[in-house]
Amino acid sequence: MAIFIWSAMGWYPLEGHWFPERVVANSSIDHLFYVILALTGIVFIGTGLLMFWFLWKYDGKHHEGPVFYSHGSHYLEVLWSVIPAILLLFLAIYQMDAWAGARMRRPMLENGQPKPPIARVTGRQFEWKIQYPGADQKLDTADDIYLVNELHVPRDEEIVLEITAEDVLHSFFLPNFREKQDVVPGMKQYVWFKPVKDGKFDIVCAELCGWGHYKMKGQITVESRSDYDAWLKKAYDDQELSEFTLAEAE
Repeated sequence: MAIFIWSAMGWYPLEGHWFPERVVANSSIDHLFYVILALTGIVFIGTGLLMFWFLWKYDGKHHEGPVFYSHGSHYLEVLWSVIPAILLLFLAIYQMDAWAGARMRRPMLENGQPKPPIARVTGRQFEWKIQYPGADQKLDTADDIYLVNELHVPRDEEIVLEITAEDVLHSFFLPNFREKQDVVPGMKQYVWFKPVKDGKFDIVCAELCGWGHYKMKGQITVESRSDYDAWLKKAYDDQELSEFTLAEAE
């Protein structure tokens, strides 16, 4: 019960020591973690105390009575089967809102259409390829911007990313954003979040994907809308300049 009171007050024990700093508005994942921690912690402590009591009470040096053997209790077997089943059912229902927020409630535009992705992130051995739409705001056209391991997003906005894999199974993991999604070759998926704090944070792969898995790491930068627009324009201009220089060289 205490964990629910703490969460309602927006306070958690040892907050900041379990997870990396959270930089998104939604705290449902953190809350779910603490609820599961509380339930499993009670079981762990209770089981440990019960085992210690049996060891102390029936220690051979202090317990001189005969050893008592029991063939089990049907009622106890039912009890310790039903209680875990109830707890698992409770967690299955309790986590539905967090699951819906992370996987089903995609941000929508005012016209009722799903919000388009700000960029496409493609995992490949052993890097993250980032693709931004160009001036036409459409992916897979001639003016797209291509980067490697460098993702920028504006602060205080609902961000949608399209994620996929090019070669093998990867896992797109943003620890500070509480986002983790396996990416499968040939499958187009989406993740979304709302960052509320500026800074540079890690993009990592959480699925063993080959010998270079350890170095498959990128960076996501959260900044104001004006700084983001300025960065995007510079990236577009740099790409045009690079393509012009290459054409001149040929």
